[in-house]
Amino acid sequence: MANKSNRKLWAGYVQRKQKQSIRKLANNISIQNKGRPFAGVILGIDPSLRGSGFSVIKYVNQEAELLNSSTLKISQKYSMAQCLGTIANQVDSLLNKYVIDHVAVEQTIYVQNFQTAQIMGAARGAAIAPAAMRNIQLFEYAPLRIKKAIVGHGKASKDQVSKMTGALLGKDFGNCYDESDASAVALCHAFTWKNID
Repeated sequence: MANKSNRKLWAGYVQRKQKQSIRKLANNISIQNKGRPFAGVILGIDPSLRGSGFSVIKYVNQEAELLNSSTLKISQKYSMAQCLGTIANQVDSLLNKYVIDHVAVEQTIYVQNFQTAQIMGAARGAAIAPAAMRNIQLFEYAPLRIKKAIVGHGKASKDQVSKMTGALLGKDFGNCYDESDASAVALCHAFTWKNID
């Protein structure tokens, strides 16, 4: 019985520490930027042709709440055009389900292969087109900036980003790196964007 109450006390302590770390991280970042901090709902997107990540996060008063996260896996049997349509439909569905204030997208990393760059660019275009057609503001973040905002340094591994993002949102992403990356870019936006009147 004593063990159970100790576990509950420890779980409560960990939860309080996680909330404090979100506030501390957001405060540290907000000192660097002038303006009102972000408050609202963000759709985070980690675009890829066969495995895109999506995350919807509500961020108000430095409190982050994960409303939805998913990975869109598309079979190799589908053509590129079908993949692009499926990605656009997924984004459209999320925009219909939630009132999204901003969309945050991870920037495409530099690739030497032209064909890979072309495919990644097409997937990115399919992911952001539905939001652009609704005049929802779109923001792009480099992977280095996302890692710095979430973990504290730009050399963090995917696993470190996933674990920290999960701790901040109260979800174990496991190996679902597309979802954790989408959630990380949304949190990066929540922590760093400022409304300057």
